[in-house]
Amino acid sequence: MAAAAHDLYRAVWRWHFYAGLFVAPLLLILAITGSIYLFNDEIEDAVHPALRFAPERRAALPPSRLIAAAQSAYPGTATRIDLPSQPRRTAQVFVTPARGEPLRVFVDPGTARVHGAFVYTRTLVGFADTVHGSLLLGRFGDAVVELAACWALLLIATGLYLWWPSGPGWHRALWPDLRARGRGFWRSLHGAVGVWTSALTVFLILTGLPWAGVWGDLLRTGTQSLGIGYPEQHRHHGPAGAAAAPTMAQAIGETPWALRDAPMPRSAHSHHATHHGVSPAPATDIGIDAAVRALAARGLLADYRLSLPQSADGVYTAVVYPDRPQGQRSVQIDRYRGTVAGDTGFADYGWAAQAVELGVQLHMGNYFGRANQLLMLLPCLGVVGLCFSGTWMWWRRRPSGRMGAPRAATPARTKTVVAIAVGCGLLFPLLGACLLLVFALDRWLIARLPRLQAALR
Repeated sequence: MAAAAHDLYRAVWRWHFYAGLFVAPLLLILAITGSIYLFNDEIEDAVHPALRFAPERRAALPPSRLIAAAQSAYPGTATRIDLPSQPRRTAQVFVTPARGEPLRVFVDPGTARVHGAFVYTRTLVGFADTVHGSLLLGRFGDAVVELAACWALLLIATGLYLWWPSGPGWHRALWPDLRARGRGFWRSLHGAVGVWTSALTVFLILTGLPWAGVWGDLLRTGTQSLGIGYPEQHRHHGPAGAAAAPTMAQAIGETPWALRDAPMPRSAHSHHATHHGVSPAPATDIGIDAAVRALAARGLLADYRLSLPQSADGVYTAVVYPDRPQGQRSVQIDRYRGTVAGDTGFADYGWAAQAVELGVQLHMGNYFGRANQLLMLLPCLGVVGLCFSGTWMWWRRRPSGRMGAPRAATPARTKTVVAIAVGCGLLFPLLGACLLLVFALDRWLIARLPRLQAALR
C-alpha cells in the first residue's frame, strides 16, 4: 500500500513538473498584465491626464460636432463615440484612418476642442490588454492563453495533492517555515502561497475562460442550445431566406459576452420601394444626433458606447457596460426610421449568461470598487510568487546539465493518468488533447530515446 501511494505521489509530481514547465512563463505574463489591467482607469488617468480630462462643462455639444472635430484633426472614418457621464471627462471618438492603426481621439464635450489621440495598443494598458488576451499573436495566441489557463488548473490540483499535509501538525503547512533554510524554506513558502491563493486563482481562470476562443465558443453554444444564454428574442432573428445577419461581435467589436453571438438587428432597406416605374430614391440617414435623441427617449442619457452604422442596413448601437452587470443594456436604432430595432438588458439574459457577466466584472475588479481590485490582485501576486519560487526550487534541485524531471509512473498508474486526461478533455478540450499529446511523447518517444531520457532526469 505504501509503495502504491509513493508511486501515485511520484506520478502526480511528474505531471505537476510538466505543467509548471509549460505554464509558468505564460502565467507570469498573464499575472503581470492582469494586474496592470485591474487598474486600467487609474493608470490611464495618471499617464494621459491631458487627454482624459476636460474643464467642467455646463452642457454638452451634439455628438456630430464632436465627431466632426475629431475627423478634422485626424482624418478617417468614425466608427464609435464613447459619451461620458462625468462632467470633467472627455468623449472618445474612434477613428480609422485611411492608413495606419485605429485611433482614439479625445474631445472636450463642452467645446469640441480636440485634446489629442493615441493608438490604444501602444499604451501600457492597451498593450497589457492585448497581451493578456492573445499574447499579440491573434487567434493562435488566444488558444495558447486558453491552454495555459487550463494547464494552470491541473497545476493547482496536483500542487494541492502534493502539499496536502498528513498527521496532527497539518496546520503548520499553512504558513511558511521561517526557521527552514535553503530548499526547505522555499518549498514551505511555495506551498503556503499556493494554498492561500488557489481558490482565487481558480476563480480568475474560470471567469476568464468564457472569453477564450475554443472553450468560450463551446460554452456560448451550449448555453444557447439550452435556452440559458443570450435572450430568446435573438434566437430566430431575421426573415426566412435572408442572408445571415452579422453577430454583434462582428458588427461592433466590443460587446457583452452574452450578446457576442446574437444577430445584429438591421435597419430598413436602404432604398424606398419603386412606385409606378420611378427609380427608387435613397433613404436618408437620420444622423447621429437624432439617434442620440431617440436613445434619450429610451432612458439612455450618457455613459454609453455608441457605434455608428458601417453598412447600408447597419444600425446605431448603444452599449451600456457599467461596473455592475445588472445595468447592462444594448439598444439599436434604425438609421433611416429612427425607431428602436432592438433593446436588450441584463434581465433578458439567461441565468448562465448572467452568471458569466457577473463573473467577468468580478474578474476585472469592477464590481465592488477598490476592494474588488485589491482582492483580485492577491492571486496575481500569488502567481508571480509561485512562478519564481517554483522555478528557483527546480533550478536548485536539478542535476547539473539535466532537467531533473521526476521519474515516470508505473504502467498501473499510467491508466490513472489516461483516465484523468480523458476527464479533463471532456471539460476542457484543449487541455485534454494536450495532455494526451504530452503523455504519448512521454510514454512512447522519450522512453525510446535514452539520451533524451537521461537529459530529462
